[in-house]
Amino acid sequence: MPTIFLIGDSTVDTGKLPFMGWGGAFPDYVKPGMRVENHALSGCSSLSFRQQGLFEPVEQAMQPGDLLLIQFGHNDEKDDERHTGPASTFPEQLWRYCAAAQAKGAQPVLVTPVCRRFFAGATSLLYTHGEYAGAVRRLAFECEIPLCDLKKASRALYLSLGEEKTAELFVRLKPGEHPDFPDGHDDHTHFCEKGARVIAGLVAEELRRIPVCAPFIRERQA
Repeated sequence: MPTIFLIGDSTVDTGKLPFMGWGGAFPDYVKPGMRVENHALSGCSSLSFRQQGLFEPVEQAMQPGDLLLIQFGHNDEKDDERHTGPASTFPEQLWRYCAAAQAKGAQPVLVTPVCRRFFAGATSLLYTHGEYAGAVRRLAFECEIPLCDLKKASRALYLSLGEEKTAELFVRLKPGEHPDFPDGHDDHTHFCEKGARVIAGLVAEELRRIPVCAPFIRERQA
């Protein structure tokens, strides 16, 4: 049975409600007979995911004909032990994942980090990923790896929805609504279940455009 492996951070991680990454909703978009294994973990960068041994079971399990979707960047930006440089260690780590997939006969797919929700006025969004999304695009071009440009697709979606409708895709809690957030919570990075499903749909739409990925994805729903 062909398998789609997902590796990444909290925006991909299935999570625990009220939080859900797009990987938690992604199985609804694949064809029957395809399996999804979501190995993404909250807090991980491209570096720490490997250092924590999280890629080992993925590398061991990949077989010819599988897909490996790779989305990092959110935590690579952090100024701590997870940090990687967008012009150096970040693409180096991404390439190691790609090469490992290719060595197993699997198909790597690079995914740009999904856009955060930081509006600057009603018709503009702040760019909060610096050079990291560009680094993914360059690596995909230079190494001829399929690219799912989720950064571009999510940014376009948010701008089309507007600030208030976009906020409905993210975790927003009123004071007293959740025991872990007694004062409420207004998240600009992490999705609620509705948001995870919408973003997973964007990923599926991007993959339908890639010939080697399209056979894994369901047809558009009427």
